[in-house]
Amino acid sequence: MDGRAATRMRSSVTVSARPLWRMRLGRELPRYLLCALSVTGLAASARFAIAPPQATTATARVRSPPPPDRAAEGYASLFARRYLTWNAGEPQANQQALAAFAGPGMEANAGLQLPRSGEQRVEWVEVVQQREPEPGDHVYTLAAQTDTAGLLYLTVSVVRRSDGSLALGGYPAFVGAPASGPALAPADLREVGESALAIVVERALRNYLSASSGELAADLTGGARVSLPAMALSLQSLQRLDWSPGGGSVIAVVQAQDRRGTQYTLGYELDVVRAQGRWEISAVQVDPDA
Repeated sequence: MDGRAATRMRSSVTVSARPLWRMRLGRELPRYLLCALSVTGLAASARFAIAPPQATTATARVRSPPPPDRAAEGYASLFARRYLTWNAGEPQANQQALAAFAGPGMEANAGLQLPRSGEQRVEWVEVVQQREPEPGDHVYTLAAQTDTAGLLYLTVSVVRRSDGSLALGGYPAFVGAPASGPALAPADLREVGESALAIVVERALRNYLSASSGELAADLTGGARVSLPAMALSLQSLQRLDWSPGGGSVIAVVQAQDRRGTQYTLGYELDVVRAQGRWEISAVQVDPDA
């Protein structure tokens, strides 16, 4: 082998310069990444320990009933009374009574055409149901007791316009009565077994029904507020005395009689408290201040 061939086969070494910070970064980068991941995990654990995530549950939005519009109720009641009160012998009187309600958007007399003879009077009218399809649009169901047709149910739509005035929203409609059923059986209540409480309740109800406020006061608590009934009754008997489901009050079923001899079976709820070893009454059936 000659000298030139030996020169070609000899290995060559190349030396190049690299910045020191790159060498350190390449050597320390894995450790920096591992530390960063550890710190992130610790922060997440601390966050969950201090403020754990709360489970969210979907709750149904309950639409609260609109506040009663007393003026609109009165408007509907007045219309129902005039609509159902008529005299075939005086058609102009009926027309005048309904003229303020009909207007240009409705037939004269609200579409009511009287028969050739007869008359009808309304004894009382009362709103028994209401719904509000749109804000300011009321649909009332009214019970009207008439002297000839008996008890009728009428729906009347009343609209409160942008200026605040009231107007009929359409023609009335005769409908059926609201759904109802027989009286519910009393709940399975726990009978009051303490004779001392029964004596106090019976005495208090006797004085309450007879409007004997002075005698009743002896069985009342110091802050009790009781409104006596307008019609005085005499207590005949205490038929049942049970604890209410929530406790703290009793439900008494009694028989009472008025001065004409009419007898009634009545149910009263009385709030009772035990003070210094004796039972006292703090309320009878209603809150007169509510």
